[in-house]
Amino acid sequence: MTETSKIRIGATPAIRRRRFLQATTAIGAGIAAPAIISRRALSSSGELNLYSWSDYVYPEMIESFESQTGITLNLATYGSNDEVLNRLRASGGTGFDVVMPSITYTPVWTEQQLLQPLDESQINVAGIIPSMWASSEGLGAVQGGKRYTTPFNWGTESLCIDTDAMQATYGELGYGSLWTPEMVGLVTCRAHSALLGIGLYLDSTGEVPSDQMRVTYTDEAKMREVYEKLLAYAVERKDRVIQFWSNAQETEAAFLQNGAVIGQTWDGPAMRMRTDSGGRYTYLAAKEGALTWMDSMGIPTGAENLEQAYAWMNWYYQPDNAAIHVRLSGYNSCTEGAAELAGEDYAANFAAAYPANAIENLWWYPAEPTWFVAARNEFRDRFLSA
Repeated sequence: MTETSKIRIGATPAIRRRRFLQATTAIGAGIAAPAIISRRALSSSGELNLYSWSDYVYPEMIESFESQTGITLNLATYGSNDEVLNRLRASGGTGFDVVMPSITYTPVWTEQQLLQPLDESQINVAGIIPSMWASSEGLGAVQGGKRYTTPFNWGTESLCIDTDAMQATYGELGYGSLWTPEMVGLVTCRAHSALLGIGLYLDSTGEVPSDQMRVTYTDEAKMREVYEKLLAYAVERKDRVIQFWSNAQETEAAFLQNGAVIGQTWDGPAMRMRTDSGGRYTYLAAKEGALTWMDSMGIPTGAENLEQAYAWMNWYYQPDNAAIHVRLSGYNSCTEGAAELAGEDYAANFAAAYPANAIENLWWYPAEPTWFVAARNEFRDRFLSA
């Protein structure tokens, strides 16, 4: 990712989150006037088949959507980008009206003709944080001049810490902290993103230069050269891992049931554990930069309920509705104004996770080409089977 594609905000703690949400507003000044939920969708007794990440859509959200639109929402869930992609590939893009892949995966979906172009005139673009709408194009949402995905939420993957066992100090802990000799049997991580974290750590020390891992997204030969070194480092220290996770529920189990002390995890489950534990478990951006992603909404090529699909998007692009997602999930919405309505726990968790210059130091995932995903999964499997 180039410097110009980063989203930057001011450093004052009290307003850091707000400035992040408002960044590059000028870019979105030309956004079209907002659409509203279609009258035909509002009067419909139809259905919406939604395929979502496992910790994104809650009963309160379903009840609100159904009450406001009269549409029955049928929810199915998945735990990884590969899972949803493989299911839609197997069905030929049928079975669901909305899917929610990471926006950087959009090129993989469009290459396999599994998403249809979105009709932007049917989307309440004015309800989206302007910087998120603008930056989503460079992250992969627009392919061949057509938009295939629209922003849903954003979040990070960085450090979850049991503060009863170790101190969580910003600027001291990083991705290398998982692999020290003291951490044998105390770490949880996701295999493929752990390799990325190791890469950022070894780039910062100068041991494996990779331009902060960006070179691995643009050149397959260099990617393989770098990842061979990262894999060797990880395999040598695999005894640190007490449990690999692949979804939010497994992350929580690693800490609450299996004794993990530190992990490289998504922010959502870590934020929820922080709230539920009164701060014992906390989430903190690594000194190398929290891995930052944007997840999206897209319509598969075989979707049958198009008006209902746009009704779901536009329901979410109302701040009071999106705030339900933020409050219950711990993630951050791309809907304008949702953060301010999400409550005190969310605000406190956000401030604890991103102190000092943590927001300015975010590491955004670039668009992921098909060859990269295949190669990365190859190294993931080798790590897991070692």
